[in-house]
Amino acid sequence: MTLLSIDSFTVRSGSADFDSLVSELALYSSPELIARPTSTAEIAASLAYATAHGLDVALRSGGHGGFAATDNTLLLDLRAFDEITVLDGNLVRVATGAVWGDVATALEPYGLALSSGDTYTVGVGGLTLGGGVGWLVRQYGLALDSLVEAEVVLPSGDVVIASHDSQPELFWALRGGGGNFGVVTTFTFEAHPLPSVVAGSIALDPATLAATLRAWRDVMRSAPAQLNVTYLGMPAFGPEAPATSQLLLVFGGDNLDEATAAIQPLLELPGVLSSQIAPKSYVDVLERMEKSEGEITMVDNNSFADDFSDSLIDDLVAATESFGAAVLMIRYLRGAFNDIPVDATAFAHRGAEVLLISAAFLGPDAASDSDATIRARWATLGDRTSGLYGNFSPTIGDAVTAQMYPPATLARLRAAKRTYDPANLLRQNHNIAP
Repeated sequence: MTLLSIDSFTVRSGSADFDSLVSELALYSSPELIARPTSTAEIAASLAYATAHGLDVALRSGGHGGFAATDNTLLLDLRAFDEITVLDGNLVRVATGAVWGDVATALEPYGLALSSGDTYTVGVGGLTLGGGVGWLVRQYGLALDSLVEAEVVLPSGDVVIASHDSQPELFWALRGGGGNFGVVTTFTFEAHPLPSVVAGSIALDPATLAATLRAWRDVMRSAPAQLNVTYLGMPAFGPEAPATSQLLLVFGGDNLDEATAAIQPLLELPGVLSSQIAPKSYVDVLERMEKSEGEITMVDNNSFADDFSDSLIDDLVAATESFGAAVLMIRYLRGAFNDIPVDATAFAHRGAEVLLISAAFLGPDAASDSDATIRARWATLGDRTSGLYGNFSPTIGDAVTAQMYPPATLARLRAAKRTYDPANLLRQNHNIAP
């Protein structure tokens, strides 16, 4: 096989356009060179170049963030792969560089939708390979649960189709194992009927938070799977952005009587102050996220809990209050998320009732041990929580990867890595070492 020269689609460190491209891509650090392929042949050539020159490969699809890329890295900017094609039988083929808001827009005229992230600008590639917890997770599962097949350029340069019937072990590994096994160029999903949604927010009194969360949990345990609700507590960010405590909800469907019946118990929770709820299109629910300005020091933690018990709620609220300026997000799961067998995909935390996410922001005067103190306090919840959702963790390393996957899942992923990427070329990620 004759490989292409990569010079025509590559920007190298030190060139005139390099720094602006790094900023545009919102990279945490600078790679040695950035390849911008437009075909599978150019991806294969980039992988061959990296192998020949001893470079790691990092992947960047169309989303709003990316992992760090070291000096010894070739970064593949896959934003040119952004085509969305609606096929027969509720199927939709989506290129890896597309963003979920554009997917929702393309599907809306057909009365269809896909479970995705919360944000318009989340990239299809990264979110799908890592899971995809979003506004339809209880109704239609993770984004990866709707995946039918994927086109993949392997580190060897071979192009394969992964599905239940073709390369089934690769297909299993891709659904939760991240970009460890190859470069996915297109995803084919089975979309779901969704004419519209009923969505909005319920403002809460933070003084009664623990009692509110306990009552909310009880409501959700018997709520229909169409009702997806997340608790979000935000600290104050200056006088124009005061602290907030609220439930964010999406009822997937256009039957107002069913939506009203499902939502009403939430309006009767202790601590409810006000609500804003209305029919909307699904695409209008997806938040448009702007790039943050300046450096922010953040201590991130997340965990799954199979039982959102009273004691866990009390200790979680107390821990969050001790963090100072911190975000607390609680994603209620169950429903379709729990319906998938634990070994059916590489995303294995199928028994979870909730996903707990905390992000504590440290000011310039924070004590030097603040990071360790916060993580130690979060660890006190560990006897009632497990695992970690990699898509919500910018921190990487072997310890993080070990938290993401139960031992049996990680062992199977390592075996797949030895088959598809034995040299660990794709390592700038939540890496699964062969």
